Amino acid sequence: MPHPTPPSAASQVAMFDGRAFFEKALVFGVQHGILDQTRLDAIANDAPKGMVQIARYFGSEFLRPEIEKAKDRIVNLVSLNLELLSGGDLAQAAQALREHSFMSRSKAASDMLKALIVMPQNTHFGMNEHGSFGDKHIPQLAKWSLCSLADYQAELAKRQQVAHVMEAAIWLAEPMGLSADDLEEAGCDAEAVIRTALLAGATRQTQWPDWVAFQKMVASLRTSSAKKAITLASPKALPEAYQAAVQALHQSVQADLPKILDATLLPHKLFKQTPAFVGRYFWLEDGLSEVDHFDRQASAAWHKATAGHSDDSSLLTLFLCIAAGSPGKTLLTEKTAATLVRKIRKSGLNPALAQQFIAEHAPAQHQSDYLRMWRSFVDEAQATLQSDHDYKLHDALALLRRECNVSD
Repeated sequence: MPHPTPPSAASQVAMFDGRAFFEKALVFGVQHGILDQTRLDAIANDAPKGMVQIARYFGSEFLRPEIEKAKDRIVNLVSLNLELLSGGDLAQAAQALREHSFMSRSKAASDMLKALIVMPQNTHFGMNEHGSFGDKHIPQLAKWSLCSLADYQAELAKRQQVAHVMEAAIWLAEPMGLSADDLEEAGCDAEAVIRTALLAGATRQTQWPDWVAFQKMVASLRTSSAKKAITLASPKALPEAYQAAVQALHQSVQADLPKILDATLLPHKLFKQTPAFVGRYFWLEDGLSEVDHFDRQASAAWHKATAGHSDDSSLLTLFLCIAAGSPGKTLLTEKTAATLVRKIRKSGLNPALAQQFIAEHAPAQHQSDYLRMWRSFVDEAQATLQSDHDYKLHDALALLRRECNVSD
């Protein structure tokens, strides 16, 4: 059985039409009577003018290579516009050439590319340019003026997705008190804004949280009752254009929940020190609020531990108990004082525990004084408190009666 004859080189070339879409539409229009001689003459007059304008815009109209490149650009620009408008239908493209001037199709494509160039490329607020097309964008336009329709459409789809994510973040943040300018100034990721908004919705938070409020949100999610009914729902009024972007991030928050709900993970360690979570959620940086919150927490713990006492004897008693690993007290009986000494001699004394307590809970303005007093006491008293020779505790108890609070 004879083998089929392979197609000739001529027929293979005929199968592929490498002409610009403008040329295809032009030929089709002539062949089918859509374009008459008047329209062809108008195109023939417009094309050289357009080439000179483009050569001047991108370089120089006096250099032949620039004119040649301008010819490629204007043909490609007109092709982009015609193919996009017609969806590849040559009849529709020919009709567009009949109804609109050649130069108008070139300008329409140029405007289309300029709009693409100034669209955001990154969902990080603060990393995108703002404003309209300017001279600094001309090199980019030079590149895109020679692109294919497929390249344009792929880039447009990518940048539209970026824009939708950023617009969705702004839409979610504005009712909670944050504007687009606030987000840009903060320099956060739009995805982080959306994730935090979903968590805020689950906890019915109405104002955008600072770090203190964010920790409270996490704490409320970790309650046993909340764990049973966590709803990460998008707002019902969310515009359709943003729903896909928000839904994708809804799934990422859902994947984060096991760690967020793990009470063994401190929020500071999870969100600020775990690489996978750093920058993943967004809260307002309010140093004064954090300091105030710390001060209130510290003062509450200090007041509870000292029971309101501020004299040196009461404080040294408290610090000694903490360093010995015993419950903190500001007054000891003779019996509890003896028990404390025996524990120190058995298990040792860890002065650093008291130093840590002072650093974390003592009023800031007094910390250096308290640390100095404690270190001085340890230097003088540690050897006596841990001495094996004082087996009846006479010296140790005498020291405690003199320096600490020991009742009869």
